[in-house]
Amino acid sequence: MTNVRTETDSIGALDISASALFGVHTQRAVNNFPITGTMLSAYPELVRGIVQVKKAAAITNMRLGSLSEEIGSAIVDACDAVLSGQHLDSFVVDMVQGGAGTSTNMNANEVIANLANLKLGHMAGDTHVVHPIDHVNLSQSTNDTYPTAIRLAILEQCGSLISAQNLLIESFRSKADAFALIPKVGRTQLQDAVPMTLGAEFKAFATTISEDVGRINEISQLLVEVNIGGTAIGTGVNTPDGYQETVASELAKISGYPLVTAADLIEASSDTGALMTFSGILKRASVKLSKICNDLRLLSSGPRAGIGEINLPAVQAGSSIMPGKVNPVIPEVVNQVAYLVIGNDLTVTMAAESGQFQLNAMEPILAFKVLESIRALTNAMNVLRTRCIDGITANEDRCRELLSDSLCLSASLVPLVGYERAAKIAKQATAENRQLRDVAKEMSGLTDEQLATIFAY
Repeated sequence: MTNVRTETDSIGALDISASALFGVHTQRAVNNFPITGTMLSAYPELVRGIVQVKKAAAITNMRLGSLSEEIGSAIVDACDAVLSGQHLDSFVVDMVQGGAGTSTNMNANEVIANLANLKLGHMAGDTHVVHPIDHVNLSQSTNDTYPTAIRLAILEQCGSLISAQNLLIESFRSKADAFALIPKVGRTQLQDAVPMTLGAEFKAFATTISEDVGRINEISQLLVEVNIGGTAIGTGVNTPDGYQETVASELAKISGYPLVTAADLIEASSDTGALMTFSGILKRASVKLSKICNDLRLLSSGPRAGIGEINLPAVQAGSSIMPGKVNPVIPEVVNQVAYLVIGNDLTVTMAAESGQFQLNAMEPILAFKVLESIRALTNAMNVLRTRCIDGITANEDRCRELLSDSLCLSASLVPLVGYERAAKIAKQATAENRQLRDVAKEMSGLTDEQLATIFAY
């Protein structure tokens, strides 16, 4: 037996591994697009999305009389096999590809067709029985299956993303409760400002993340509008009557998402605004998370020659030359994930802008970068929580020491002595390198009781 089989397309003949479930179109894509080294199989959510579309189309085509029960049922069984986790390694085209996703669509068409052929007792590559285009791709085009699959993939990953956010919120809230009574210096522009508690600082971290949970839930609703049934450019060419409504309903049942057919399929076939907006909210969440990590690094800096108000858990040695040094490696990696997401958002923006007329051919890079951002951000939040936030401890004595030595309580003098006198007291304390409380006692004219209230820390 030979270890290859020969298939032909409009370009010509091509040898393929005899055991391959994919066919000539997929093999050409593998040859043409050795770009990132990241195959479709690395993003199983996208594979599931495109296969769910194929299953919904087969069921709809059978219902409308466009596909025989024998072939349609074999296609549905093949789809179910892939959806159960089998044959993922047959999805081999690069995530980044020319052709607006045609190679992804054909990879799915060929794998499903060959699985159906095998089920019916025929050999892989025998397109006379179940054909990847005539049957698996019936009533479809890459231009409606691929964008729909992208949306399904993103919706699937939203659950993990939001779960990671909510767990991180709870971790910050737990620390906020633990640190609720620890007074410290509040800072603006890296300078002492006014007193606050360490608990309030950590509560603010929880609050800012919780705002993004709401935004992601809100923006993800834009993704339930799909252009499936629009085929090539949104006109529905080559679909039977009733196909658009039926296939969207079937796909909603299969996926579990409340999908609706776009009101204007021509517009929906070329517009990537929902994906761009979703990428934007990922950027927003990443920027805010990165800011939090900047704060954690500064608050834990030193530990003896810096601020040192909190201790981050030591997770690995920090230096190959400085014994005992421990670096804030977890916040650092989260910072880098934020930069990745920000860069990906720029790529998505450029891809969204680059469409022409009735299609955006740049959707593969757009899909790749949005899915990469979701995965990296989700993983980063889980790592930040389990390897950093949960293990943070407070240096309460250090917090009180810095507050005692700072001038930030001068703002509390203003209501009692006025801004000008308070400024003079602060300036005198700075010039003489004395504690604000002692200078205020000499210069303010306030009673011991009033001073005790102001400096009650």
